[in-house]
Amino acid sequence: MIAFLRGQLRGEDDEAIVVDVGGVGYQVLPSAATKASLLPGEVQLHIHAHFVTDEPLRLYGFSTTSERSLFRTLLSVQGVGPRVALAILAGIETEDLVRAIATGDVARLKQVKGVGGKLAERLALELREKILAAGAGVGAKAGKGKGADSGATPPSAVPVGPLGEVYGALVLLGYKPVEIDPLIDKMDEKRPIPDNVRGALAALRRG
Repeated sequence: MIAFLRGQLRGEDDEAIVVDVGGVGYQVLPSAATKASLLPGEVQLHIHAHFVTDEPLRLYGFSTTSERSLFRTLLSVQGVGPRVALAILAGIETEDLVRAIATGDVARLKQVKGVGGKLAERLALELREKILAAGAGVGAKAGKGKGADSGATPPSAVPVGPLGEVYGALVLLGYKPVEIDPLIDKMDEKRPIPDNVRGALAALRRG
């Protein structure tokens, strides 16, 4: 399995680029954001290798592992293949996409070119738990990074249970613990997770 490629950018067209790795040219289909960020010279791409029977192996490239993970998460939804997943990533900022899925914002998802009502509903329904779980993992790692080994004490422990999922979703969306902690303290863990996420986002936007 190819995990990443590092080599010289040798050419590109509307869809693909060619990366020369030790004299071997690999054709890679990058995300729109990744392609826009590439500069002449050496490039490094995180790769998703996709194989379907009776079709050639295709390599999809991303500048960050987080974008590749989101791409793979999108592929888990029925009716979403690699090209549709790339189109979704090209049609909405990553942070907005994660927020829309985490909060079940079907209306926002429908605004993405190529995403109809049924697909928007499937994205919100099938991916919400995966997005929240991924966020909770990010939050837990952030908390562990400030343990005894570093000589620092975190301002508060990362919560567990439903509030831990809310915390993780907010971390995944780019908010810092110092912004999240005061909101978590005021939340009712018996409220539905999406409601708590929406309330926190509204409070964070108000500043």
